[in-house]
Amino acid sequence: MSSIIGRFLNWWLVPYYSFIFMPEVFGIVTNLYSYVAFFLVLLIYGMETSFFRYASKSENPEKVYSTSLVSLFFTSISFIILVLVFRNDIAALIKYPDHPEYILWLSIILALDAFTAIPFARLRLYNKPVKFASVKLLGIGFNIGFNLFFLTFCPAIIKENPDSLLNIVYSADIGVGYVFISNLLASAFTLIFLLPEILKVSLKFDGRLLKQMLSYGFPILIVGLAGMINQNIDKILIPFLVPEENNPMFQVGVYGANYKLAVLMNMFIQSFRYAFEPFFFSRGSSMEDSQIYSKIMKYFVVFGLSIFLVMVLFIDVIKIIISPEYHEGLKVVPVILMANLFFGIYFVLSLWYKLKDLTSFGAYIALIGAAITLIINILLIPVIGYAGSAIAVFVCYFTMMVISYLLGQKYYPIPYNLKRIGLYFLIALFIFALSYFTQSLNDILKYSANAVSLLFYFIAVYIMERNEIKRLLNLKIK
Repeated sequence: MSSIIGRFLNWWLVPYYSFIFMPEVFGIVTNLYSYVAFFLVLLIYGMETSFFRYASKSENPEKVYSTSLVSLFFTSISFIILVLVFRNDIAALIKYPDHPEYILWLSIILALDAFTAIPFARLRLYNKPVKFASVKLLGIGFNIGFNLFFLTFCPAIIKENPDSLLNIVYSADIGVGYVFISNLLASAFTLIFLLPEILKVSLKFDGRLLKQMLSYGFPILIVGLAGMINQNIDKILIPFLVPEENNPMFQVGVYGANYKLAVLMNMFIQSFRYAFEPFFFSRGSSMEDSQIYSKIMKYFVVFGLSIFLVMVLFIDVIKIIISPEYHEGLKVVPVILMANLFFGIYFVLSLWYKLKDLTSFGAYIALIGAAITLIINILLIPVIGYAGSAIAVFVCYFTMMVISYLLGQKYYPIPYNLKRIGLYFLIALFIFALSYFTQSLNDILKYSANAVSLLFYFIAVYIMERNEIKRLLNLKIK
């Protein structure tokens, strides 16, 4: 709940920013946080998963915790020092020569978030969900609160009272920098909240143990980096591949805001992941389980396509939550939604290599996806801008899905009902195509027609699944 609610609350900052910043300014936020995503994976270097692996099986889990904490402390501090020394060069390299302070602020955020990953992991290991959720949500609350304070409250008060004491902590010249300052302060408060978890353990360091943990975590690091390429490399490449006359930062801003509109699909997938992985790990490999996994896949697709249709059929209503300056990017929303659905299907399919202890295949598939993402982005961004990035995400996740299915049927065959699943996709895509013919109608007729189309989808699902649905609901079939 803390993860899902936290994502949802944080997501509301995107519509908020869209009404405060022009697209080219919001592009700075989108672009720099894409770098943050990459470097956070690097700075944790698989240590979180390694901690779970070794602490859960160790006779002295506190030594594992202490070793992990010491390692992350020194790498995080070293990272800050390195950025402090080279911040001007780094800023120039990524096209922010006038704002090296952004680079320094973000490096501190990264260091704090990487270091606190282990205390958060310890809370999970020792089954302290309430404290884990409380600290997570408090950090998110502080981030949102500081954003509102610096970007709305301070400018409004100073406008009415130019001599306000708020001038001590606020300067209009900082502008979008307050997004990063707010995050930095929230991360600092999160560290403070976690200090009891950090200080209650005597610090001990085991070099041999660390070497084992690093060896275990390295493949996880590679997979994590590949995943970040699939999710974020497009927002990093656009400023380098789009000609200046086509305003690359404007494109990053528009693309980033519309990419975030797919949050409903992402939240559905995230919720499902939390439930599904413990479920299949707790079961065996019988034929009955294969049938269960097949049904799970079918209904996952049904719900995923429902979200897709709701979003695309009523996008004209949903778009009001972001500023009109960003609406030109709405064309990529259906592509991103479908791409994320493919990623969700890939996750469901991935149970085969987890159950069979063939996790190296997961790394290979992720690397293939990363290569596809890079190639398509490099080829298409200079030609069609951010639309090329949306196509890259779509092709990447579709390919990963197909590869996982083919390999899964070889190593752990599951009788997925491809005909039924394919039929649902055809119905959904037909309804989506049909919606283009309603665009010229007035709003009442358009939304009525789209609502009828959506109802048709649900009726079609019910007709084809009614017997199974009744069984699932434990009802008698008359």
